[in-house]
Amino acid sequence: MLMLTCPNCGVTAEETEFEPGGEAHLTRAATDSTDEAFRDYLFQRKNPRGVHFERWRHAYGCGRWFHAARCTQTLEVFGTYTAQTSAPPDRIQAAIQARRPDWSLT
Repeated sequence: MLMLTCPNCGVTAEETEFEPGGEAHLTRAATDSTDEAFRDYLFQRKNPRGVHFERWRHAYGCGRWFHAARCTQTLEVFGTYTAQTSAPPDRIQAAIQARRPDWSLT
């Protein structure tokens, strides 16, 4: 079971209090994009074995969206941060790097 902390209201709870929202940090397809680009935006997602950045909503709490960094293999949560952040904060990257020295953001 995942334990997540909502960075908006500070509540730490089991994943059942939250709703997953898919991959974080996606760039929405432009209105004049090709059908292929829009298809890729809608359906092509990363599904890594290891570190992954996801969107979550605090469904039974404040109702706000946030991002979480976690490992898909071990379910280890490296941290959470607000959805308004366009890239993982330095503290999250440092937490991941401390546990996975070979990891890089790119």
